[in-house]
Amino acid sequence: MRLIVRQDYDEVSSYSAYYVKERINQFEPTKERPFVLGLPTGSSPIGVYHKLVEFYAAGEVSFEHVVTFNMDEYVGLPRNHPQSYRTFMWNHLFKHVDIKLENVHILDGNAENLDEECRKFEAEIAKLGGIELFLGGIGPDGHIAFNEPGSSLTSRTRVKTLAYETIMANARFFGGDVSRVPKLALTVGVATVMDAREVVIVITGAHKSLALAKCIEEGVNHMWTVSSIQMHPKGLIVCDEDATLELHVKTVKYFKSIEHTAKRRRRLMLQSLLNNDDDDGSNGSTLSSSDETEDIVSKRKRA
Repeated sequence: MRLIVRQDYDEVSSYSAYYVKERINQFEPTKERPFVLGLPTGSSPIGVYHKLVEFYAAGEVSFEHVVTFNMDEYVGLPRNHPQSYRTFMWNHLFKHVDIKLENVHILDGNAENLDEECRKFEAEIAKLGGIELFLGGIGPDGHIAFNEPGSSLTSRTRVKTLAYETIMANARFFGGDVSRVPKLALTVGVATVMDAREVVIVITGAHKSLALAKCIEEGVNHMWTVSSIQMHPKGLIVCDEDATLELHVKTVKYFKSIEHTAKRRRRLMLQSLLNNDDDDGSNGSTLSSSDETEDIVSKRKRA
């Protein structure tokens, strides 16, 4: 597992969006071989989505051959309700990019048979060969999707009763009226997320610092379902400085040192590529940004 620390929400959003963009481009998706992307809702990914829209507008990424599966949806909320997750996704991402309607998968909280709806969702993921990258956020209590504290770490897509803390946290989206917040939701399971070939979790704000500490510095625990990322072979957490407040100083320094070493290795790799290219016309200068380095290297590989 890797931990990337950035200064604030905007920097976290930019890094995460760039990461997703690069993974899509490196995959080189086609109609026959689409890039399967798992997506969250809530406040955490809004900045990521807006940055992805900017990348799309600049011609840096296409969603034409991207298939998406959203983490969750409220039960009983009309699909065109302002606070439905379907509405959220269309407002913040889908209507601004070239994704095809048939490639969007969002759980139907008004399905006649909710259990069957959940089974079909899992079957569709399996049919496509699994999820390539699952982007996620967490709640202050460390829940991922709507897998509240105490959820099984082997859970699959299902109907879930929301915890009181989650209902209270989401009341801000319903005019502060707790009674208007749905009490049930459909959600992917912890195992559904962890089956993805790559998992990227965005964590920002001091109010989520305890959850990050439980995830990073303590063991895997079903009371903090995000901690399951410890067992993932390719897990990444991107957080801001505020979210690290409960971490030990040595923990933060450790992960920052790893990123520093990785940046240096990438710069050296790029330096070698530039020096070996007689037709490049470059003076062999070293880039200071790891994002720029990855971008140039990936473009050269695709050329």
